[in-house]
Amino acid sequence: MAISPFRTLPMPRRALLAAGATACLLSLAGPALAQAASKVKFVTSEGDFVVEVYPDKAPKTVENFLQYVKDKHYDGTIFHRVINNFMVQGGGFDASYAQKPTRAPVLHEGREALAKGGDKNVVGTLAMARTSDPNSASSQFFINVKDNDFLNPTAQSHGYTVFGKVVGGMDVVNKIKSVPTGAAGPFRSDAPQTPVLIKSASLVN
Repeated sequence: MAISPFRTLPMPRRALLAAGATACLLSLAGPALAQAASKVKFVTSEGDFVVEVYPDKAPKTVENFLQYVKDKHYDGTIFHRVINNFMVQGGGFDASYAQKPTRAPVLHEGREALAKGGDKNVVGTLAMARTSDPNSASSQFFINVKDNDFLNPTAQSHGYTVFGKVVGGMDVVNKIKSVPTGAAGPFRSDAPQTPVLIKSASLVN
């Protein structure tokens, strides 16, 4: 399988699709933004949902995510990978499957977040997608639609950083996870056959 230019996460019993990206540290977003708002409303073509983020558990990850929200990066993007009984992933491609430019990656905080009492990769939680490099997460995120224990950080594995959860509109997420999927754009499978569009993502004070 050819290398594909997008961020990904492990898939049960499937080959990984890796991304190429330069690794460096994020320094643009500040703690003031993370403290100013802890919730983000997503308006999608399937309905609206709200996520709450936890700057006290994963501060760099939350700052990074909220800066993308503030910059309107997610407006007009799609959920490009949808796997029922696993997760829904978005934040990287527009409706024509053009990959959006991103800032520098953010340091992985999965283990630190768990040590501070953060959530594991359970139903409804919000986590960062990345390549095989644990410090490669940029804009793409995913929402767990089942308990995915194998994604959790351990002493042997970096896992995936959970930095928030859905606190309203989980029925919409469940609607998204159930849409028909197949090949579209650069993806050979798991892409919604009718695009699931993120119309806007905005801070909720």
